[in-house]
Amino acid sequence: MTERGKIKSDEESAESNRMLGIAFQSQGQLDMAFEKFRKCPLDDAVMEAMYNLALDYERKRQFNKATSVYQYMSKHYAKFRDISSRQTRAQRMEETVMLGGGGSGSAGASLLLDGDNIEKPMLGRYQVEKELGKGAMGIVYMGRDPKISRVVAIKTMALAQEFEADELEEVKQRFFREAETAGRLSHPNIVTIYDVGEDHDMAYIAMELLKGRELTHFCKKDHLLPVDRVLNIGLSAAEALAYAHQQGVVHRDIKPANIIVLEKDQIKVADFGIARVMSSSTKTETGIIFGTPNYMSPEQVAGKKVDGRSDLFSLGVVLYEMLSAQKPFAGENIAALMYAITNSNYAPLSQVAPRTPKCCVELIDKLLRKGVSKRYQSADLLIKQIHICRQELTNNENVAAKG
Repeated sequence: MTERGKIKSDEESAESNRMLGIAFQSQGQLDMAFEKFRKCPLDDAVMEAMYNLALDYERKRQFNKATSVYQYMSKHYAKFRDISSRQTRAQRMEETVMLGGGGSGSAGASLLLDGDNIEKPMLGRYQVEKELGKGAMGIVYMGRDPKISRVVAIKTMALAQEFEADELEEVKQRFFREAETAGRLSHPNIVTIYDVGEDHDMAYIAMELLKGRELTHFCKKDHLLPVDRVLNIGLSAAEALAYAHQQGVVHRDIKPANIIVLEKDQIKVADFGIARVMSSSTKTETGIIFGTPNYMSPEQVAGKKVDGRSDLFSLGVVLYEMLSAQKPFAGENIAALMYAITNSNYAPLSQVAPRTPKCCVELIDKLLRKGVSKRYQSADLLIKQIHICRQELTNNENVAAKG
């Protein structure tokens, strides 16, 4: 082969590797792309391709690999674009961001979102914009789907941190199964789930981003709502549960923090099915039962199989708290609280909130009966009773107005 022919062959081989690298990169196979790029002479086109590859690693939060790319590039041309500063930032991110962990308790992972010109991290196909808060599962972020510009709330759970290695695979399967089931629920009073996935060791659920308050705000003494508004919220929650129960989905974690109040008292119930996933955690700080057990039914506390009537008991606890600013069951510790839920009587609403109408007291008393068979046997029956109570209150108001 002549010298000219050899040069042409080498050029064709380099271009072939560059094109293969770009193809692998477009398919998300970043490691394979890096391998192909390293077989190419580092001209401007390959440097540009490698630069974009490093950015992709950053978006996937694989900062150690981004650092490796920047280091490889800097050996050829350290002043190419801003690779020097990006290498420094990637190394800092690698040292400070603990993927899927590092938090205490169930707060789990935190993505480092600030910093000069740092590429915003990605979870699946979502660009993470900012942290919204910490929930029971983990950290909640605001994200954006760049393909359709949809803004979403992303709830994360660091699976590797929350569960032991021998149960991790089972938990993953349950997580996706439960999230898929919840994602099929379509009701105006249930938070819409758009997507569920896993990125690195972090599972996530993308759902509609709501502008409202958690019902927790309206369970405080200075923020209690009038009885009619309490009934409206209770009715909407009952309608959401009725629909879910008809689809074979039990919530298992009805509490004020999972009920979001929007404008005009429209509500959205969140986190269907998540309690079932989290309840298998063996981490000691969460106890045997996931979450705060104040709202759990006696059968749930006892570890028995639950159905929709358990959700109704929990809703009864929520309504009691909305009217009185206190929970019906309390205890100095988890064991004492569990005993109170399963065995003790609660202070009647007529005592702790004397102005509560009789029909409301009777309705909540039936919801809070310890025997499953003594409660409302379906959410539909509860809905019917709420309508009756509302009508009774309207009639009483009309009579009082005429008097």
